[in-house]
Amino acid sequence: QVQLVESGGGLVQAGGSLRLSCAASGRTFTIHKIDWYRQAAEKEREFVARIMWSGSATSYADSVKGRFTISKDNAKKTVYLQMNSLKPDDTAIYYCNAWALGDYWGQGTQVTVSS
Repeated sequence: QVQLVESGGGLVQAGGSLRLSCAASGRTFTIHKIDWYRQAAEKEREFVARIMWSGSATSYADSVKGRFTISKDNAKKTVYLQMNSLKPDDTAIYYCNAWALGDYWGQGTQVTVSS
């Protein structure tokens, strides 16, 4: 199994930045990819960004392209989501998801962007 712990959320003004972290533990050698998802109040969970565990291929939702950057530190088994130019519409709980011979989720971290 794989365990995921998110951190770095908080309250920020529009135009500001935050960096989220997703620390993986357990059978990390089975990880194929890690995604960030988010879920705003009364909305469905949506894909934000992806990074492959082997190599560094990335992909992004259109809504965050050019503003968010996903990266990883394999030695620390941690994936980051650098979020710049934040908008109130980015307010949500952000979740880390890993595909590792199974589907694993973290507990989420709240991001609130004030206007």
